[in-house]
Amino acid sequence: MQVRKTNYQVNATPTFQVLTEDEIEAIYYAALHVLAETGVRVYAKEGVELAHSGGAIVEDTTEDSSLIKMPSWMVDKARATLPERVTVVGPPYKDGKRKHVMELFKNQIYYGTGSDTPFTIDPYTGKRRRAVYQDVKNMAKLAEALPNIDFFMSLGITQDTAVGTYDRWQYLAMLEGTNKPINITAVDIEGVKDQLEMAYIRLGGKEEWKKAPAFSLYIEPVSPLSHSEEVVQKLLFCADNGIPMVYTPCPLAGATAPTTLAGTAVQALTESLFGIVLSQLRKPGAQVIIGGLMSNMDMRTAVYCYGSPEMALLSAAYTDITKWLRVPEYETAGCSDTKCFDEQALMEASINIATAGLIGGNMIHDVGYIEQGLTSCPELLVASDEIIDRTKRILRGIPVTDETLALEVMDEVGPGGHFLAHDHTFDRFKTEIWRPTISDRQVWENWELGGSKTYQERVHERMIGILEAETEPLLDEEMYQELRRICELADDRHKDEELDLQMFV
Repeated sequence: MQVRKTNYQVNATPTFQVLTEDEIEAIYYAALHVLAETGVRVYAKEGVELAHSGGAIVEDTTEDSSLIKMPSWMVDKARATLPERVTVVGPPYKDGKRKHVMELFKNQIYYGTGSDTPFTIDPYTGKRRRAVYQDVKNMAKLAEALPNIDFFMSLGITQDTAVGTYDRWQYLAMLEGTNKPINITAVDIEGVKDQLEMAYIRLGGKEEWKKAPAFSLYIEPVSPLSHSEEVVQKLLFCADNGIPMVYTPCPLAGATAPTTLAGTAVQALTESLFGIVLSQLRKPGAQVIIGGLMSNMDMRTAVYCYGSPEMALLSAAYTDITKWLRVPEYETAGCSDTKCFDEQALMEASINIATAGLIGGNMIHDVGYIEQGLTSCPELLVASDEIIDRTKRILRGIPVTDETLALEVMDEVGPGGHFLAHDHTFDRFKTEIWRPTISDRQVWENWELGGSKTYQERVHERMIGILEAETEPLLDEEMYQELRRICELADDRHKDEELDLQMFV
C-alpha cells in the first residue's frame, strides 16, 4: 500500500488557534477606531511633531503632552513598509562565526528569558535575595548551555552597580555569559547609545552590525494609551540606527485595561499600532516586533498574574492577530506566580510554554520568571529547557508516509516477533522517540540505586553542573576592558550630572 490519494492533506505540525479571522478583524478595526477617535497621549514633542507631519490630528496640548489621533489610512501606509521578517544574530565566537540566528516571522518559534527582576533565587542556598552582576552572568551562562533557550534577557538587575547606569553593566554581564541574541533594556536614551557602542565593539565595527544586529531593544509604552518621552526617544533612535525594537505594551485586564480579554487585546493593539506608525514615519522599513505581556489583575491580591490561563489566552490571541498582520510577535511563556521552584512553577510554565509553541509565537520570553516577574529562578530556567524540548517534539507531529506507516517492516517481523533488532528501529528511534535530559524513566530499583533523586534534585544538579563547568571565556581581556571602559565612562558622566543637579538645588 502507498499513500497516493489526490489532495492528500498533511498536518506538518499540530496547531492551536484562539481567534477566527472574523474575530481578528473585529479587534483590528476596533483598535483603528480607538486610535482615530479616542487617541493616545504622547509626552514627547518630537513624537507629536512627527505624527502630525504624517497626517495625525493633534488635540488637547498641554505643557508636557498632546492627544494624538491617527486616521486608519496612516496605519495602512505604515503596514505597507513594515518588515514581515526581523533577524537578530548573536555575537561571534572565537572562530569568528555568529552561530545563533533568530529569524522572526510567521510561526517561527524562539524561546528566551525575561529581564530586570529585582530578586533572584540563589542557586546555592535556595534563598530569595537581591540580584547582582554575577547573577546576570550566571543566568547568561545557563542560557548559553541550554540548547532550547534561543535568546537572552538579563533575568536580573545588576544592583551592585550604579543605579543610573546599571543597564550598561547588565549588558556587559550578558556578553560575558552568552553569544546568543540578546534583548536589552535601557534606563534612558543614553543607555541605548552606550549599549549600541558596546555592540559595535563586540561585533568588530558598525558595518558588522549592519549585516545583522546582535540585540533588540525592549520598549514599553504606558497603559492605558500613553507613550512617554523616553519611550518615544528610544523608538526614534532605534529607527535611525537599525536596532530591532520590541514595542510591547503590558496592559493589565481589570486595572490598566478593560476587564474583558477582547477589550484588553484591542487596547494593546492600539498601543502597538501607534508605535508601528511612528517608526515607519521616522524610517520606512524600521524593524518592529510587537506583542508584550497581557494578563489580568488578580482581584483578591491585586497582583499582575504571570501564570494565569488568561495570560496564556491573551498571548495566544495576540499571536493570531500578529500573524494576520504579518508582523513579528513578542509573547510570554515559561513563567509562574509561585515563589519557589515547585509543582506550581512546573505546571504553569508547562502550560504556557506549550500554548505559545502550539499557537506559533515568535519571540517567546520570560522563561525563568516567578513571583509575577519580580524574581528570577535559575532552576525553572533549566527545567523549562526540557519542557520546551518536549513541546518541540509535539510540534513535529506525526508524519504519515509510506515509510512511516511501516507496512513492509510489520510484514517482515510478522505476528509474535519483535522490532528491537530491525534496521527500521535502529535507523529511526533517535529521531522518532523523544528522550529526556532530566525526567526519570528508570525502573524503581535503578532509581533507588541512583539515590532516589526527585525531579527537583535532578534539575538542581544540572544547574550546578552548568554553572561550575570550566568554559573558555567568550571575551578576551582586551575586549572586556574596552567594554568595561564604556560602563565606567557612563558612571563618571552620571556622577557629574548628579553633582550638577545638587549644586543647582
